[in-house]
Amino acid sequence: MAELEIHHHEEGHGHDPMGKKVGILVAIFAVGVALVTIRAHRAHTEAVMTRTEENDTWSYFQAKKIRLHVSEIGRDLAVLTGPKGEATDKLVEKYKGEIEKYETDAKKQEEKGNELGAEVKHIEKQAEKFDLGEGLLEIALVMSSLYFIAKKSLFPIIGTLAGLAGAALAIYGLMI
Repeated sequence: MAELEIHHHEEGHGHDPMGKKVGILVAIFAVGVALVTIRAHRAHTEAVMTRTEENDTWSYFQAKKIRLHVSEIGRDLAVLTGPKGEATDKLVEKYKGEIEKYETDAKKQEEKGNELGAEVKHIEKQAEKFDLGEGLLEIALVMSSLYFIAKKSLFPIIGTLAGLAGAALAIYGLMI
């Protein structure tokens, strides 16, 4: 009699094939959330680091422009107030050389700053896709888990749709 009770007891509790499938689905969503979260965090860190480099580049650009203007003022003062002669001409030539150098340097810094700005925008666009993907995968995880409380198959269906959308966004983030 005890064997029948044990056998009967096991049939009532442990036989839920849909529950096993949903459990595997939930585990897959949990792994997906972890992977996309890591990638999102890395993208945000990369964006911050690149933004810092961009800011440094623009500061260097401003320094070059200030030096350029100081050299222009020096040249103009030498022309306007200096005595006519070889010494003044040499000074003016020196300032002209500095002006050309600072113009070239500033142009390079401007190009680098623009490139870094574009790179930051690209990384932030990727991070946005990862964040949205992460959110949808979290929704998928929660919605699918609700099956264990309500025993309604609608929850894993909604979860699967959200999970597919989240995975698609994360993959798109990798591709852009």
